[in-house]
Amino acid sequence: MCIKSVCVYCGARAGALPAYAKAARAFGAALAENGMRLVYGAGDVGLMGEVARAAQAAGGETFGVIPGHLEQREVGKSDLTTYVVTETMHERKKVMLWNADAIVVLPGGAGSLDELFEALTWRQLGLHAKPIVILNTEGYWDTLRVLLDQVVAQGFAGQDTADCLIWVETPAAAIAALRETDC
Repeated sequence: MCIKSVCVYCGARAGALPAYAKAARAFGAALAENGMRLVYGAGDVGLMGEVARAAQAAGGETFGVIPGHLEQREVGKSDLTTYVVTETMHERKKVMLWNADAIVVLPGGAGSLDELFEALTWRQLGLHAKPIVILNTEGYWDTLRVLLDQVVAQGFAGQDTADCLIWVETPAAAIAALRETDC
């Protein structure tokens, strides 16, 4: 599979550690430097804004998708290469996923978890086979990994569900994981 477009799920807030924003900026720049388009939630706040501004500053293509009701709250970043306004959150998630070849999850909150679990469920159901990379900056997603191990251990998902997630610690490792699945 050629990875030309990467859907990034991440927080509309910056989070508690400066390392989260630093990793988001590094990842956004690395996407552009590797010729990969950023697909994301079109916000100009939090980690979303960090990753998008870094991708733009490095000359990358950006594809943002935002529901109309969030344009003010998430400060819709309309200066992107492509800016799509949807009616619903569900439509946003669908447009983002279908316009990407892979998914990378940076630190985030309930929205990022919602996006991740929908993409993971769709993969489990065979609706896509896109790689899903978890960028575990400063161990942010460690407890998620424990939870997913518990889901498998208790028989609510097969090991193949947990195994389809690629866990990395740095933006460089995320890019390397994407390149490994690339053609």
